[in-house]
Amino acid sequence: MRRGFSKFPIMTYCVAARLDAGLVFLSDSRTNAGVDQISVFRKMTVFERPGERVMVLMTSGNLAVSQAVLHALTRQHDEGGDTIWNAADLFEATRCVGAAVREVYQREAPALHEQGVDFNVSIIFGGQIGAERCRLFQIYSAGNFIEAGQECPYFQIGEAKYGKPILDRVLRPDTSLDEAAKCALISMDSTLRSNISVGLPLDLLVYDTNALRVTHFASIDEHNQYFRMIRSTWGERLRQVFAEIPDPLWTNPDDPGSLVPPSRVHQPLRLEPANAPQPSYPTPQVLAEDPGKDQAS
Repeated sequence: MRRGFSKFPIMTYCVAARLDAGLVFLSDSRTNAGVDQISVFRKMTVFERPGERVMVLMTSGNLAVSQAVLHALTRQHDEGGDTIWNAADLFEATRCVGAAVREVYQREAPALHEQGVDFNVSIIFGGQIGAERCRLFQIYSAGNFIEAGQECPYFQIGEAKYGKPILDRVLRPDTSLDEAAKCALISMDSTLRSNISVGLPLDLLVYDTNALRVTHFASIDEHNQYFRMIRSTWGERLRQVFAEIPDPLWTNPDDPGSLVPPSRVHQPLRLEPANAPQPSYPTPQVLAEDPGKDQAS
């Protein structure tokens, strides 16, 4: 079976944030079509015309579809008309990416469906054109898209669930670029630890508002000292904080830290045999010192 058209889910993890100070993009580079078909393909592509525009595109999903979309964007430029290179703003550039997705769908989707393979691609696209503010979009398999805002300044694609909690707790529009980059790396580390379909090396790009060129870029492998420090320090501090949190209190319901305050009935849902009399169950834990006493209901 050709790579990219596997019936196995082909996962990755990419995250990007739009902040007052600029943009942060981070992607892994692992693609897999089963446990014995794992390769490295970079998911981040930069479109840069220094002094005029900088745009960054990251993909997840079917690798062949992702590469076909990039090829369609290149052909748009070769054929003239509306392209990401002549778009007046990021919204229009994003429409060009969406049009490329729909073009690939019309050409490839019927054959994919015959093989039982979904047309699956997700894209993060952002940057800055001219004097316009930085913008960030997520593009779906239908070519439609949404834009990041003040309430949710980041997007994730691919294996997103493991790295989401730290983003929700830390990222705000006024977060600095360095803090956002650190947050994205911690998010990636959480995903790497929990899912083998995401892997090193990583591409990290940080863009300062109005620079109109790539400001900072790092390719991060397993030997990168800063990322190794992130991985070890984050794990150690999590264990430290975990150890400092008090254990649950079961037998002192009047304590403010009790897990089972007396204001509620703490009994599990039980199923009894049909037509059997309802027994009286002792309280599981609140009155553990007096296990024979029933809990009021």
